[in-house]
Amino acid sequence: MNKEEDILLKEGKMLPVMEHFYTLQGEGAHTGKAAYFIRLGGCDVGCHWCDVKESWNPDLHPLMNAEEIADIAARHCKTIVLTGGEPLMWNLEVLTSRLKEQGCTVHIETSGAYPMSGHLDWITLSPKKTGLPKEEIYQKADELKVIVFNNHDFIFAEEQAAKVSENCRLYLQSEWSKRDEMYPKITDFILTHPEWQASVQTHKYLNIP
Repeated sequence: MNKEEDILLKEGKMLPVMEHFYTLQGEGAHTGKAAYFIRLGGCDVGCHWCDVKESWNPDLHPLMNAEEIADIAARHCKTIVLTGGEPLMWNLEVLTSRLKEQGCTVHIETSGAYPMSGHLDWITLSPKKTGLPKEEIYQKADELKVIVFNNHDFIFAEEQAAKVSENCRLYLQSEWSKRDEMYPKITDFILTHPEWQASVQTHKYLNIP
């Protein structure tokens, strides 16, 4: 990356885009809805079970003009999901401003480990033990999605739920490789803690991105 590109990256005028695609939202409160996903490269939270580890190194992904990728996305759909990687590693002001100009609703899926930026309509907070969220994001989260890999994650989920607003929707989602083991436990947990809901990666069952 040259000096000029580095400046444009910090200003949010260019962003490392791993991939972008039109599909159905597979998880959480908006499951089944058409959405255009913009997956940004770069993440240092380091979840060992991450299913997109190829997103971690931002240098592997081409820098794209933020307004141009916004225009591409808006032509397909007015519901846009920013994901990663960890999208809040980057300045999202230019990208989200352009999306809002195009009449889009902007969702983000984030660990919350970086400061907030941009104009966001729906915040999915998926906290990770390896990089806890900034305090500022808890009260802004629209849904809390905790990935369940082991039994301690139920304790972690309750700790995180205590920090979000009373209007935040609460989801437990099994890590994909542990689904046969963990979904029966998630079911039992929700039956005794009905404020929670189960989230399933339906896109994997549908064999779509």
